[in-house]
Amino acid sequence: MTAKKTTKNSGPVKTRVLLVDDHPMVREWLTGLINQESDLLVCGEADSRLQALEVAATTNPNVAIVDLSLKGSHGLELVKDFRHQFPRLAVLVLSTSDELVYAERALHAGAHGYITKLETHPAILRAIRLVAAGGVSFSEKLTQQMVARMTGTRLTTAALSVEQLSDRELEVLRLIGIGDTTGQIAAQLHLALNTVDTYRVRIRQKLGLTETGELLHYAIRWVHRGPTP
Repeated sequence: MTAKKTTKNSGPVKTRVLLVDDHPMVREWLTGLINQESDLLVCGEADSRLQALEVAATTNPNVAIVDLSLKGSHGLELVKDFRHQFPRLAVLVLSTSDELVYAERALHAGAHGYITKLETHPAILRAIRLVAAGGVSFSEKLTQQMVARMTGTRLTTAALSVEQLSDRELEVLRLIGIGDTTGQIAAQLHLALNTVDTYRVRIRQKLGLTETGELLHYAIRWVHRGPTP
């Protein structure tokens, strides 16, 4: 079936949006929010990194909205893939993950904006339009946090500790926090068991944890404390 192109006679050209989230209800919510706008259109959906790349190649989106928690991989890896394979695609990270920890990583990976799912509907729509127009978009809270960092204002000890971790170490910490075993982490990240053990040791060292049980307790608290207030 041939895709129809929008012309001047058939109405305004809409910004095409690709949704990448592993929760069907979130995609349904975003589809309803976006498709009610006269200038926006959801052109495709995906729940994993590989599926997102396939859908992007066939639907030609202008903006990709990416959650950081995806099936089988982390959203940061997908952001990097988009930057290399679809350099003209604007990427907006929409997540519940801690902004202070993940936003700068997302920007370095190639994202054009970061906003949490706790933001209002108008704020989310503004962010989509802004990155589609070539701008960058951050929540007000995140902007204040970044200014605090640049001006030397003291951040929370937890945030400072976690920021020392690499992207892969941070992902391992998150999986530990949601209860995954070493075997499950290895399978999900396509790593050897001893490699996961090495990551565990590095994480403990960087966080100043001396006992194995401390890592589990720290990870659980970090995962469930929610975005930085």
